Amino acid sequence: MTRGDRKNAEAKSTDGVGGGTLGRRSVLGGLAAVPVLSGLVGSAAPALAATGARRGSVRAAAGDLVQGAERRYNAPLLAPGTRLVLPVGIKAVPVRDYYHRPRLASAASAWPRVRAADGTTVDASVVPERGAPTRVAMLSGFTDGWYELRHANGRADRVTWDARTMPFLWLYGEFGATNAWPYHNRFYSLALQPMSRNPYSLATTIR
Repeated sequence: MTRGDRKNAEAKSTDGVGGGTLGRRSVLGGLAAVPVLSGLVGSAAPALAATGARRGSVRAAAGDLVQGAERRYNAPLLAPGTRLVLPVGIKAVPVRDYYHRPRLASAASAWPRVRAADGTTVDASVVPERGAPTRVAMLSGFTDGWYELRHANGRADRVTWDARTMPFLWLYGEFGATNAWPYHNRFYSLALQPMSRNPYSLATTIR
């Protein structure tokens, strides 16, 4: 197996859980992305073993964006009623108009309250039924870097990281309400990714 084949194999989703990098690469402007996930407990651990082995292999310049490994949960493992548990004291700032002109909302709210794409305030700790509006937010206030996803089937995935170097968590939930290409109301997914800083600004524009 060639090096390229191994990389492609590692990137594929397994059991409804996928790994990768932030999908809106143009938003990030090509800033450095370094996998630095410090620990993972539970059944999701094998999928990130290779990522953990590479931790610290690349040194980021001061001010660069450092990203931990993205975890993307999909149906059928991801189901209505799945719960996202975070440490106390977390704040959420929604990313508005994510698919066209993503930018930060003007105000933060206390987790788990998050303003969804249709303007409603939702409990973002609970995965909704199919057809619910998109949720995108930057979460901050992590003194301990961890989250736990408690699935309806009893499985629990707990992810940990060094909050001193990555005090932000990007949250992206697409639950089938987006009809535009290429979504066509088919996507049902939740993605989570630790970051060293907030990559969005009040006037972020996709080019």
